[in-house]
Amino acid sequence: MHILVLDTIHGGKAIGEAFAARGDRVDCVDVYRGKSSTDVKTALAGNYDLVVAPVHLDPDHPLLKDSKTPVISHHEAVRQLLTGNIPEPMIEITGARGKTTTAHALASLMGRKGVLHTSTGTYLFPEKKLLYQSSITPGSVLAAARMARDIQGWLIVEESLGITCLGTLGIITSNGDYFFAAGKKSALISKVVSAKDCAYLLLAENIHADHAGRVVHLEDVARCKGTECTLTLGKKTFRFSNPLLALPGYHTSLLLAAVAAMMLGIDPSPLSSFSAIPGRMSLSYERGLLIVDNANSGTNLETTLEAARYARVTSGKEEITLVIGQEEGDGAVCEGFAPDQIRAAIDQIHPVHVIRVGTIPVPGTLEHTMPEPLISAYFATLKEAYDTALRMTGTGSMVLAVKTWR
Repeated sequence: MHILVLDTIHGGKAIGEAFAARGDRVDCVDVYRGKSSTDVKTALAGNYDLVVAPVHLDPDHPLLKDSKTPVISHHEAVRQLLTGNIPEPMIEITGARGKTTTAHALASLMGRKGVLHTSTGTYLFPEKKLLYQSSITPGSVLAAARMARDIQGWLIVEESLGITCLGTLGIITSNGDYFFAAGKKSALISKVVSAKDCAYLLLAENIHADHAGRVVHLEDVARCKGTECTLTLGKKTFRFSNPLLALPGYHTSLLLAAVAAMMLGIDPSPLSSFSAIPGRMSLSYERGLLIVDNANSGTNLETTLEAARYARVTSGKEEITLVIGQEEGDGAVCEGFAPDQIRAAIDQIHPVHVIRVGTIPVPGTLEHTMPEPLISAYFATLKEAYDTALRMTGTGSMVLAVKTWR
């Protein structure tokens, strides 16, 4: 087949190489930067048997809008490339929030050797050894699956904007929605549609999916009172408790991991000892100062407000130094940390100091009109902002709320 693969920087290169390795003729186009050897004009003049495009590409892009050739997504391409050669079990996780925490919590229960691939990195279990870091695009599943097969282990993968439905179980962690692909697609609908062929599907609360196969809704299985939860699935009942269940950012993720474990025939009780993941509401102290680290790829207004509440309750002090923003050229592909969300977080938290991460605002923009005393300093990276905030903060706590891949 002659295949056209679009978007080399978000997993397309790996997908193109996989098609070429099986004997297909492949052209790849860098549709965002225009740095590929095959450009859009050349591709428009070509004859292809198949076009592979990321779900986040504008559907009115010339290579899609005018195409008479069948078009499949990156997720569908990975499914095609891996069918019949997948690890056992394989669990795929997608959703607007909670993907990484759900994945790490479930991996902690698996027991034997396996591979965990998330936005925090790709790890070898049970050692929890960090192997490398890469994106959570569908194309990254190819290398993770190969590694898991090589060690005859399980695979848990976090994926953006949908799943391939190749594995034993698919999980959608949140009913949160936003528009992407030039504002023309719903993220939640795209994720639910991508899961239509899952043999088993686990859904967070308030997600409707009229799919064949076994669909488990979290609200039908889990009941919690404070930080103690009871899970009933079929004839099996388990209970566990964890202080992290008091945090909205952990509550749903821990429950999803517990129910997923039950669906896989695993006792979820050890989640009672699961601890916070660095960058996801983890607590630490430096120079006697409490630091709540919530700098990750899913940071938004809601999680920033949650981190500030957590900091005040834990430290017992009102004063907060807030490190907030989005690292330049970083963050999520489809959903950034918008200036109005950053402004709303600052207005609602009332921090003593604000250290902004990102580009210096352009005159006339919302950020530029923010009162100057509100912003103590601007930095391009989280590291620079952290060091300055640490020197600046004398009392209270420090909250890291920077959208960044880590």
